[in-house]
Amino acid sequence: MPITNQQVAGRAFLRQLYADSYYPDHVVDEGRAILLRLCERIEAERPSDLAALYALTQDATEEFNLLDAKFEASGSGIETVAREEIAEDFWFVASAYGFADADVEELIATRDW
Repeated sequence: MPITNQQVAGRAFLRQLYADSYYPDHVVDEGRAILLRLCERIEAERPSDLAALYALTQDATEEFNLLDAKFEASGSGIETVAREEIAEDFWFVASAYGFADADVEELIATRDW
């Protein structure tokens, strides 16, 4: 399903990770795909409140938890720079879909990175 939100469609997700050779592009690609799937779910399910949004973002966060092992297997990891970049993109997604008052820590509350 193509993304219809133009703000999101034009976003270069995880840009800082792509710019740093410490993060392998093929793993960053998987992270970008997680964020795009999150956007597709938001567009399909249209969460009506923050609780519904948080359920979706926390599911996506669980996918990033699993992706961390792939980063580690590639000699990388989700550390400070990556954590901040991922969190920023989660907040961008929430904001782009009308949830600018979302708490970034709650968006990624299920993280273990």
